[in-house]
Amino acid sequence: MSTRSKVISTLSIIIIMLLLVASSWLPKHIEKSRNLVLPTQSIDVSNNTKQLHQSLFIADLHSDSLLWGRNLAKKSNYGHVDIPRLIEGNIALQVFSVVTKSPKNLNLMTNSDDTDNITLLAIAQRWPIKSWFNLFERASYQASKLKIMADDPKNNLHIISSQQDFKKYLALREIKPNLIAGLLSLEGAHALNGQLGNLDRLYQIGFRIIGFTHFFDNELGGSAHGINKGGITSFGKQVLKRMDELKMFVDVSHASPKLIEDIFTLTKRPILVTHTGIQAICASDSKRNLTDNQIKQVAASGGLIGIGFWPIVTCNRSISGIVSSIRYVSDLVGVDYVGLGSDFDGNVSVPFTSSNIELLTEALVRADFDQQQIKKIMGDNLKRVFMQHLPSTTAM
Repeated sequence: MSTRSKVISTLSIIIIMLLLVASSWLPKHIEKSRNLVLPTQSIDVSNNTKQLHQSLFIADLHSDSLLWGRNLAKKSNYGHVDIPRLIEGNIALQVFSVVTKSPKNLNLMTNSDDTDNITLLAIAQRWPIKSWFNLFERASYQASKLKIMADDPKNNLHIISSQQDFKKYLALREIKPNLIAGLLSLEGAHALNGQLGNLDRLYQIGFRIIGFTHFFDNELGGSAHGINKGGITSFGKQVLKRMDELKMFVDVSHASPKLIEDIFTLTKRPILVTHTGIQAICASDSKRNLTDNQIKQVAASGGLIGIGFWPIVTCNRSISGIVSSIRYVSDLVGVDYVGLGSDFDGNVSVPFTSSNIELLTEALVRADFDQQQIKKIMGDNLKRVFMQHLPSTTAM
């Protein structure tokens, strides 16, 4: 072997080793710096509240945990969600949202679709090569991670995609109270790659909730954080019509005001806002949080508003900000239309992880919500919506 060949071979080995080191260290470092737990005032949870909490059916509408490289079947000391911590927190149902694209220099006001942070993360975490530059494949891969977990009975995870699945899960949970239900949601329909047929493919994979937009405008309509912030497009109308036929839920959390209004006009299905805040409580980003009129429209549709846990949507670094937002919706339209939308593991800082969500139950008790109201807020409302409006079976 020539000297030049030896140098090239050595450099190749060094590069491969550096890539392997980066793939094992970089994703963990990124998540540890992004998904934090805020220092908050200590709350003593009373014995009565502990008993109440253990009796609840707790459901959360939004977590981005599948994006990261952690094994969610094992308990971790960073991030917000994994199966053991869901069990510790007595969370029965976790909606797992799938993120496929996120712009560089992300902000809440104006983003284009020209750049993407997820590509580097996908490569560093050694996702399948076909997912590196294909948004649909990224969605499919993250969904497969959840299925692989559910396929092993030791992991205590049951995926639901229909009323039939949900009824089966509830019966199993009576026997096995540590069993967690998971449901797939897509954050940004740019993962359709502009092809209506991919919607049916996502349905077959198990997705039942789709947010039309995330942080930038796309082929379906405008984002609250996009450049044009427009209404629904002709392609968006086709997608919405097919979603209605499939009995999929539309999520308007990141939609522009015009897109939200168009969706309300065009669908008769219940509208979900999986993770949001309330403008009357927190108007720091007026386009992101819901107006009173939008809250009333969600309630009129029979839908549900998931209150977020992070300071940007509550204008408060403590649990009291979450409770204030829940109280506002309850007073405005009734307690039947509000639930939890944590955004756990969504590149946010929150006052607690899934394992100690009983702190929120205690805060609701102290805020004078009665037990029936707390049951609805913490999960019964979402149980009702899913039991009534998920597809009856998984068949198309």
